[in-house]
Amino acid sequence: MSDMSYVRSEMLPERAPPASQIGFVGWIRANLFNGVGNSILTILSLIFLWYILSALLPWIFAPTWNSGSLNECREIFGADGGHGAACWGVIRERWVQLLFGFYPEAERWRPIVGFGLLFVALIPVLFNMISRRMNWVLLLAVLGLAGLYLGGALGIIAGLLLLGAAGFVGFKAFTTSKEDRAAEIESGAKRLPNPFIFSAIYPFIAPWLLWGGSIWLPVGAALGFVVGYFAYRFLAPVVGSLAGLIIAVLAALIWWLLLMAPMVDQLDALFTIGEGPGAENLLALEPVESRNFGGFMLSITIGVVAIACSLPIGVVLALGRQSDLLIVKALCVGFIEFIRGVPLITLLFVASTLLNIFLPPGTNFDIILRVLIMVTLFAAAYMAEVVRGGLAALPKGQYEAADALGLDYWKAQRLIIMPQALKISIPGIVSTFIGVFKDTVLVSIIGLLDPLGLSNAIRADQDWNGVVWELYGFIAFMFFVFCFSMSRYSMYLERRLRTDHS
Repeated sequence: MSDMSYVRSEMLPERAPPASQIGFVGWIRANLFNGVGNSILTILSLIFLWYILSALLPWIFAPTWNSGSLNECREIFGADGGHGAACWGVIRERWVQLLFGFYPEAERWRPIVGFGLLFVALIPVLFNMISRRMNWVLLLAVLGLAGLYLGGALGIIAGLLLLGAAGFVGFKAFTTSKEDRAAEIESGAKRLPNPFIFSAIYPFIAPWLLWGGSIWLPVGAALGFVVGYFAYRFLAPVVGSLAGLIIAVLAALIWWLLLMAPMVDQLDALFTIGEGPGAENLLALEPVESRNFGGFMLSITIGVVAIACSLPIGVVLALGRQSDLLIVKALCVGFIEFIRGVPLITLLFVASTLLNIFLPPGTNFDIILRVLIMVTLFAAAYMAEVVRGGLAALPKGQYEAADALGLDYWKAQRLIIMPQALKISIPGIVSTFIGVFKDTVLVSIIGLLDPLGLSNAIRADQDWNGVVWELYGFIAFMFFVFCFSMSRYSMYLERRLRTDHS
């Protein structure tokens, strides 16, 4: 029998991997110093970064936050032409103006509450990991903090009650197990209202908060959609889907143009105390003119409205461009090609100077509303092409599968085609959204004071004449925060909708 002594008869104990192959050191060796060329590039990059940061960091972390003018900044870091360090006193003194423009100081709680409620309204639309209870916790918390901010006996009492309700609902959400929640649902126990209800109501609340006026105006506008919905629901089975849709649109237009104004006037008179100039409407906010809007509040308002409205309009235009109906296709193609062939700044000039010419004499068409319409239409044309690319990327078998299931056109689009096309189009859609938000700075050309327009007004002040990098750097940083957040959400959405399981 041959000698097998050289064969090990027992397993060796496991050993930890070499320290140079794992952790931070391992990552550096694998990514930065994995070859001669890569090592040289890494060293040169580190030298370049050190050269840049050694000059930039002292400029950024200058002790000038409490300065009241550019001259005070120069006294702090030396009179060297104003470039030795950043003069952050301008941001400390004017950051409120950069955020709100010339919005009345006593009414600034309204845009704060409005954008807080915007965050609450977007959560159920953008994310699905937050429970129904937590959505209502956030809503109650925002309203409670608004009550405390307003102050007064009524505001403090209402704020405390709302915060207490938010705490109670939050406590229930954290202490109730998944099994108990499933048992409650199965037993038919009453659940909290769907948070999408508030998301649908919010578009009517936000304009009332920002512009003020009677609360019955947004209520009347919302009732127009209710009238159209019930008209379609009851007439579509009788006259058909297309005819029912046309009648529903006409019913909503009749309500808005002819019936809404008398209803609003009657309800305003019912809740008005006193007569003449001293009359007070109990359910109205102090009106704020559009010329007082400005800063990031204006940019966010235009960006959010354009983003929210351009996607559905773009989807309809993309479907219309692929339609077999000649008139529908021609109209959609003509609109898309015309809008894409005209610069946005030209459309803004048309909105600011020429649009009133085509309206009846005496018509007061709000300048911000004109800008919202033009920016939305501009974004919708580009969105239509992005969505059309997603539709073209779908294999023909998906359309055939929808036909094989016996689905009509709209059900096939809603259940099979459009979800896949939008998933494919996510990068392009978000890129269009980012571009639209950045293009809001163009409104400064037509006299609206966006952050860039306000920066020019601030630099006209004698105290801050000569401050450039600090203002533009702060504005750029804020835009980067918003755009980077949209980009990261796009990546999150792509990961969430992946179905390849790779």
